[in-house]
Amino acid sequence: MSIWWGGHVLGATPEPVTYDLFVIGGGINGCGIARDAAGRGLRVALAEMNDLGSATSSASTKLFHGGLRYLEYFEINLVRHALAERETLLSAMPHISWPMRFVLPYHADMRFESETPVSRFLNVLMPWMRGRRPAWMIRFGLFLYDHLGGRRILPGTETLSLAGTPEGAPLEGRFEKAFEYSDCWIEDSRLVVLNARDAEDRGARIMVRSKVQSARRIDGRWDITVQDRATGREQTLRARMLVNAGGPWVGDIIHNKVHSRSNEGVRLVRGSHIVTKRLFEHDKCYFFQGTDGRIIFAIPYETDFTLIGTTDAEHDDPDRKPECTPEEQRYLVDFANQYLRRKIGLDDIVWTYSGVRPLYDDGASSATAATRDYTLKVDDTSGAPILNIFGGKITTYRRLAEDAMERIIRYFPGTPGHWTAGVPLPGGDFAVNGVDELIERLMRDYPFLNAVWARRLVRAYGTQSWDVLADAKGESDLGRVFGATLTEREVCWLMDREYAQTAEDVVWRRNKLGLRLTPDEVGRLDTWMQARRVPDAGVAV
Repeated sequence: MSIWWGGHVLGATPEPVTYDLFVIGGGINGCGIARDAAGRGLRVALAEMNDLGSATSSASTKLFHGGLRYLEYFEINLVRHALAERETLLSAMPHISWPMRFVLPYHADMRFESETPVSRFLNVLMPWMRGRRPAWMIRFGLFLYDHLGGRRILPGTETLSLAGTPEGAPLEGRFEKAFEYSDCWIEDSRLVVLNARDAEDRGARIMVRSKVQSARRIDGRWDITVQDRATGREQTLRARMLVNAGGPWVGDIIHNKVHSRSNEGVRLVRGSHIVTKRLFEHDKCYFFQGTDGRIIFAIPYETDFTLIGTTDAEHDDPDRKPECTPEEQRYLVDFANQYLRRKIGLDDIVWTYSGVRPLYDDGASSATAATRDYTLKVDDTSGAPILNIFGGKITTYRRLAEDAMERIIRYFPGTPGHWTAGVPLPGGDFAVNGVDELIERLMRDYPFLNAVWARRLVRAYGTQSWDVLADAKGESDLGRVFGATLTEREVCWLMDREYAQTAEDVVWRRNKLGLRLTPDEVGRLDTWMQARRVPDAGVAV
């Protein structure tokens, strides 16, 4: 017997909720599409099997950049779009992104084993220059870099004399000249979370630690089975269209979850990074060219550290956790030591991380040469459509979302057009050059903050720092202190508003305080968080 109550039949299986769009994958592409679609009025759900941004999107080199080296592969459109996006993104998120100057040391006698189309052409045209990137070629590349994207905010390229300068001090004396250009820093995992938050504020449903077990086409729609990984409970949701933004798992989703006949392939390329204690005193980044034709960056990181990366190595299995291997660590150390005056060793490494880039398989001969541009493919041969996403760069995620929506709205007539350009992410509603003023105002309103603490909060939460601190009159009002200025009130914000469920979510993705907290402090934080968590309702709507 069933009882009718409040519009539902108790004891009967409720009808699955139907969405316009169901997004698989909570990386930057999935969250960017969810935000764009929700802002256009579509009913959106997103499922991420782990924490938001827990794979590729939190393991980048943390740059909004055009990709100077891609010019050697004639990826002109990719570079143009990425350059144009830098300033669009910068204006929408000045708390988590900021301009950075890059120093490219030049050494006339350095030879490179480069296999780019440009290098092969030059080797034929000027065989006496074989293996070298002449200064005029670098200047021409930087000229294009300055002008392809319609630069308005960022300063242009300059030539530096390194002798007696802060930029030259960390480098070997043989480097006498350098070129300096502009790109931007980005807090990559916070970018993912803020896109998800904005999507949710606009009506999207965001489900973390919720794994799509299967998706079946039934009567022109998708029936999607989602499992709550904490409880094992499953629920079926429905959608008119599916978006496969699975990143490294895009191929697995195609073949094993939706059973599509798509022949498109993905190439998994591992990029690894090392972090050392601070190697130089200024706030500029170095762009180092290797004799093998590759490049790495050495970037000021979290005030007291230097980030060095990245590598390009084939990765055969998305389920195998990417790790910075001993060989990759040695490669990055040796690469940097070709330039640094004070040599570093493996014992200088304080942390490593690695991520897998899901590149579109374009048949390139090497991981380095494989395209970083994205490819979007719609399959609607059996009724309900699915959009599969291959590749992409963090710099072009918003453009990718717009291009994805161009394909999506064909199935939703009357959907509004583009809207995200320049629209601030949560906390980013202030001027690009307004960070210092915001920090000073926060310290005036909360006198118990020191400059380091206030800067960390503003760089994470922007104008929402006041919402995090709320009515606190002193540090004691913020509850328990877990270490490194991380307080109970901030952790509650991260759990209630930013989807964090574990200490790892907090100290490695919502911030990087894992570099400063001891293992015991992280353990105590995790114990406290698990005790606070209310038992999940799973994926129930």
